[in-house]
Amino acid sequence: MHPKALLDECATLIEAVFRFDHPADAVVARHFRENKSLGPRERGTLSDTVYAALRERLKFEWLARSGSGSKWRRLAILGFSGDRDFLKSALSEPEKAWLDACAKVREDDWLAPHRHNLPEWLAHALREQVGDEFDALAASLLQPAPLDLRVNVLKTRREAALAALHGAGLKGEPTPHSPWGIRLEGKPSLARLPAFTNGELEVQDEGSQLLALLLDAKRGEMVVDFCAGAGGKTLAIGATMRNTGRLYAFDTSAHRLDALKPRLARSGLSNVHPVAIAHERDERIKRLAGKIDRVLVDAPCSGLGTLRRSPDLKWRQTPETVAAQATLQRAILDSAARLLKPGGRLVYATCSLLREENEDVAEGFGAGHPAFEAEPVAPLMQALRVPDPGALCGGGDGERFLRLWPHRHLTDGFFAAVWRKKA
Repeated sequence: MHPKALLDECATLIEAVFRFDHPADAVVARHFRENKSLGPRERGTLSDTVYAALRERLKFEWLARSGSGSKWRRLAILGFSGDRDFLKSALSEPEKAWLDACAKVREDDWLAPHRHNLPEWLAHALREQVGDEFDALAASLLQPAPLDLRVNVLKTRREAALAALHGAGLKGEPTPHSPWGIRLEGKPSLARLPAFTNGELEVQDEGSQLLALLLDAKRGEMVVDFCAGAGGKTLAIGATMRNTGRLYAFDTSAHRLDALKPRLARSGLSNVHPVAIAHERDERIKRLAGKIDRVLVDAPCSGLGTLRRSPDLKWRQTPETVAAQATLQRAILDSAARLLKPGGRLVYATCSLLREENEDVAEGFGAGHPAFEAEPVAPLMQALRVPDPGALCGGGDGERFLRLWPHRHLTDGFFAAVWRKKA
């Protein structure tokens, strides 16, 4: 695509993402469906430019107050992810001069909101939690996430998968904590990679892999993934069960469960049973009460732990939406707990950075459910041979909770708490 046409396309897409209250990934996906002539390189540049503008929105909008042309074009110029000379070939002389002037603004010239690019309510909440680490955390949230893969242990070993990737010309290394993880260099396309198409590898953040590992599902057990979504953790859990027992994948969205089906077919798993439910009190859940060995509640949440991947969330969430999520999380956790048999394990998890959705919900559940005994996460991780488990359980609560932070662990932000139902 000609540089000027590609820049115009970027500006059009940025305007659509900023103007409409829809998830950015949905707007981008719709744009690609409506413009099927776009090639892989153009699509990559478009999406990377949009997400760069979302990550650094406050800084870019401040810079865009000057210059000529539409605001959306100026945001596209600032966020453009392609080659600089390629970009400049699409610019007028005044635009080139403006872009050069923008590049000369020094870091210490920016106000704090321009540096961290977070809504003030969110910046305040995170600063209260991490203190002096706030700047490092904020900087990490402005970076794109790496591409992590999970090895399907039913089909291959990590060493063999790494060898296959290297043979295909891709660079990767084992993830530091998950025994199943591989972190790739760059963002290569996997669609035609044999190890991906035959189900040996799945895309999954290392932190998400650790949640499935923490459930520690065994052969022959009855297990529930209570909020399965598209099933990334479901597939990991099924593999740890060695394709035995029975694994229910519950979700209120049949559409999300449909997205699991092709991944399930690739995985080779036959012990997974997707079930669309109406709500957390669905009759199909009640019939399983007291019969389940392990339950994972990866609860619906603000998603603010995934800001490296979904930067629009920080502009779409509010304290009110977070409070509403916390209310829903308590209700889901209460309902899921009824499934456990004596001695069963319950894992509550989110991909949120906020205490209100994490420790507050977990502590409230513990206080109201004397039949459940809290299990510190660090010893569980140690028993699972996860390296340096204490480093994964920070946050002022000692060894009790899993607390993953992008700036500390290079994962998405995850939280997990574990309980055992007393006999």
